[in-house]
Amino acid sequence: MPKQFEFCRPPARKVVPAGDDWIHEVKYDGYRGRVVRDGKDVKVLSRTGLDWTWRFPWIVEAALSLRKKQFVIDGEICVLDVQGYSDFNALHSGRCNDEAQLYAFDLIAVDGEDLRELPLMDRKGQLEKLLRGRPEGIFVAPFESGAIGPGLFRMACRMGLEGMVSKHRERLYRPRTCDWIKVKNRSHPAFSRAIDNF
Repeated sequence: MPKQFEFCRPPARKVVPAGDDWIHEVKYDGYRGRVVRDGKDVKVLSRTGLDWTWRFPWIVEAALSLRKKQFVIDGEICVLDVQGYSDFNALHSGRCNDEAQLYAFDLIAVDGEDLRELPLMDRKGQLEKLLRGRPEGIFVAPFESGAIGPGLFRMACRMGLEGMVSKHRERLYRPRTCDWIKVKNRSHPAFSRAIDNF
């Protein structure tokens, strides 16, 4: 089971793809991370491998509440405001660690099986089953498909969200040739933020 792996990191683009082969997710403003469970042991790890298990207890509690005993989830660690929007400043301050949740958008492994060789929609289907019942502390990234993408991006910008990530529905998990695209809202603070999200 790949506890350590190279993340898919979508390149920035200016246009959201509109083809039927693409799905579109809201881009949450937080820290990229992975949640690894092996029996009773749970780790919350940053993109660079820092151990943040101590920092995000709600995510750990949610992972331990799941029926599956072995899995690796890829997602974004975030703190949500009262409107359900991600609040990077609250997360980065460290004062809201107990409120941080995982916005889960991919399943890398489950029950010892490496899923990176499966198409995205197969991985998402297994993620949905794993998180059925939505345990508080980890939530599944909703998505929309196809030509609706550009319109969704315009709506996300009007709502003040960071942007969108579009992913090819049939592609494998391939960091070197990542078939994901991020398009950022140019008026959002994250567009010009110089800080590295670990």
